[in-house]
Amino acid sequence: MYSQITSNKRQSVALMMVFILIIIGLGYLFDISSGLGNYGGVLFAVGFSFGMTLISYFKGDKIALWSTGAKPITKEENAYLYRMVENLCITSGLPAPKIYIIEDSAINALATGRNPETATIAVTRGALEQLTNEELEGVLAHELSHVQNYDIRFMTLVVVLVGAISMLSNIFFHTIRSSRRNRDNGNAGVILMIVGLFFGILAPVVAEIIKLAISRRREYLADASGSLLTRYPEGLAKALEKIAAQNQPMIKADTATAHLFFANPFSGKKFASFFSTHPPIEDRIKKLREMA
Repeated sequence: MYSQITSNKRQSVALMMVFILIIIGLGYLFDISSGLGNYGGVLFAVGFSFGMTLISYFKGDKIALWSTGAKPITKEENAYLYRMVENLCITSGLPAPKIYIIEDSAINALATGRNPETATIAVTRGALEQLTNEELEGVLAHELSHVQNYDIRFMTLVVVLVGAISMLSNIFFHTIRSSRRNRDNGNAGVILMIVGLFFGILAPVVAEIIKLAISRRREYLADASGSLLTRYPEGLAKALEKIAAQNQPMIKADTATAHLFFANPFSGKKFASFFSTHPPIEDRIKKLREMA
C-alpha cells in the first residue's frame, strides 16, 4: 500500500508539470504568432489561469455541494454516520468534517474542501441504505484519504487549468487566425498560423486526457490510503462490487464535479463512462484485493 501511495503521488506531480508547460507553450506560441513579443502572451496565460484558480479555490466546495443538492445534517439526525466519520477522523488524526446527505438512491459519496479544516463529506441515501458497516466505513475512509492527501485541492487546480487551457486556446485561436502579421509574412506566416491553430485545437484535448489520467491516479491513491486507514481493503472492494452491480447513474451527475465522487456518477451511461475521471471498477477491486 505504501508503494502504491508513493507511486501515485509521483506520477500525479509529473502530469501536473505537463499542464503548466502547456499553458506556457500556448502563451509563447501566441507571442511569436501575433508579433506582440515581450512574453505578453505567456504573462496573460499564467495570470488568467491564476485568477481562475483563486476563484475556484475559495468557492469551489460550495458550488460542488449546491450542484449535487446535498443538505447538511446534524448528529441527532444520523448518529450512526456521524460516529463512523468521527471514529475514522480520530484514527487518521483529521479534524471532523461537515457532513451532508445527497438524496439519491445511487451508491456514492464525495469529499470537498480546500484543506482538512474546511472539508465536507457528502454521502448518498443509497450508500447509507445499501452498504454494510464495513463497506460504508471503507467508502468514508476513501473520501477522508482524499482530504488527508489534499487531493481535493489538487484536483480543483487540475480542473481549473483544463478550463483555462480551453478558454486560452479559443482566445488565441481567433487572434492568430486574424493576425495581419501572419498574412503579411507570406508562406512562413501561413505555416506559423497553421501550427498555431493546430496547437490551439490540440491543447484542450491533451489537457483533458491529462486531467483524466491524474484523476484516476488519485482514485487509486485514495483506495490505498483508505485501506491503510481501515486495515480492511475487502470492505472497500465489496462496496465497489455493489456499485458495479447497481450500475445506476446519479440524478444530478455533472461532468464539472464528477472527479469529486467515490465512483463514476455516470455509471450506466457508456459514452460518459468512456471519458470517466475514475478507473474501471474491476481494476480498483483487483488492486484492493492484491493489498489484502
